[in-house]
Amino acid sequence: MDIKMTRLCTIGARGGSKGVKNKNIRDLLGKPLIAWTILQAKASGLFAAIAVSSDSSLILDAAKNYGADILVERPAEMATDEAPKMPAIQHCVRTAEHVSGITFDIVVDLDATSPLREVEDIRAAVRLLEDRKVSNVITGAPAHRSPYFNLVELDANGIARLSKTLPFAVVRRQDAPKCYDMNASIYVYKREALFTDLSVFKYDTLLYEMPPERSVDIDSELDFQIVEFLMTKQEKNHE
Repeated sequence: MDIKMTRLCTIGARGGSKGVKNKNIRDLLGKPLIAWTILQAKASGLFAAIAVSSDSSLILDAAKNYGADILVERPAEMATDEAPKMPAIQHCVRTAEHVSGITFDIVVDLDATSPLREVEDIRAAVRLLEDRKVSNVITGAPAHRSPYFNLVELDANGIARLSKTLPFAVVRRQDAPKCYDMNASIYVYKREALFTDLSVFKYDTLLYEMPPERSVDIDSELDFQIVEFLMTKQEKNHE
């Protein structure tokens, strides 16, 4: 990786979660959920600073306790259920640059609700962007359903149709083009690409593949229980 690059890690965490109440500071194996992501970012050794953006003072206090360098108070209009994520990241970057006096080359946004990622996943995603010199990198896992085989949509008459078709019939899922579920874990951007528009997809976006067991994004109580089970299993395997 280019050691001349100056990298910022951003972590966004709203206080108003509805699927799992207070999930970003909920205890997960002895630490608040957000702590796991902060500690991964620190362990990667990649970042000049780690900035946490939130509308919640409790979340920001927890972030400070676990080593976040910059605490960003997110404006209320950027913290609603309907608010898109990109403006909040852009606000976090601008605030971090103002506070630090640094204009960052690379921005890596880590989702606090995806703690199953490994430190090497962060390093590898950043390495992919810097080696290939692309605008951004997203992460994903092999999709459970294929739009060419068993993912359907309903037309105007309520008739089920495959979401995507090919010139030939796909009779085995293995014959369909490979598809991925975005796992909301790691987003790596060149700074200029981050501020181009609000879309995560650029003309040269690459995907870093992660396995399903590291791709659970906590959005429900069941998700939380699955993550807790998998992390407990990992800890036992490391004993």
